[in-house]
Amino acid sequence: MSRLPPIAESAATDKVAQTYERLREMFEGQPIPGPFLRYGHVPAFLQDTYMNFKKFVWSEGTLDIPSKTLVAIAVAGTLRCGEWLDVLTARAHQLGLPETQVSESLAVAASCQMYNVFFKFRELSGSELFSGMSVGLRAHTFAATSLDAKLVELINIAVSDINGCKPCTSGHVEKARHLGVSDEAMLECIQCASTMAAACAFVNAANA
Repeated sequence: MSRLPPIAESAATDKVAQTYERLREMFEGQPIPGPFLRYGHVPAFLQDTYMNFKKFVWSEGTLDIPSKTLVAIAVAGTLRCGEWLDVLTARAHQLGLPETQVSESLAVAASCQMYNVFFKFRELSGSELFSGMSVGLRAHTFAATSLDAKLVELINIAVSDINGCKPCTSGHVEKARHLGVSDEAMLECIQCASTMAAACAFVNAANA
């Protein structure tokens, strides 16, 4: 049983009710997704998440909405948050994104985690010996999906940052710049990822 069950719209009062109204507007009258109803236990967190989500995940900015949605899916997958994966996958379908791209964003994130583990070991081992050895890991996923190369790098930047892998993060930032991704786009990618990291952390804790 969840530690923090959803607070129904009919039971919301004061600031929670006000934020729910804004959420209904954002979701164009559709039911408010379950995660937001859990945040109603902490009105300030609900409001922060609504505002950050609307700006950095839901709405177009430097990055287009499909790209933000797939980055958010990759983050939710990395953080193993099924509730948010359901919400974001439904959003992807509404946007007309093929199911293959949802799967591919998760696969790119998983492949990135593989490299994160390897390169973090190199950095943490305290030995130069491993730096001279071949990586030896296959990752054709990065280049063999229907996802744009720029989007692949944005997912890699977000996942590498979440996993705290400095070599991977800096390497993917450099590659993204080489592909023509602006610093503003990378910042917005991280703002999207940061929003989803907080959103997923609350839900995961509520279900722990």
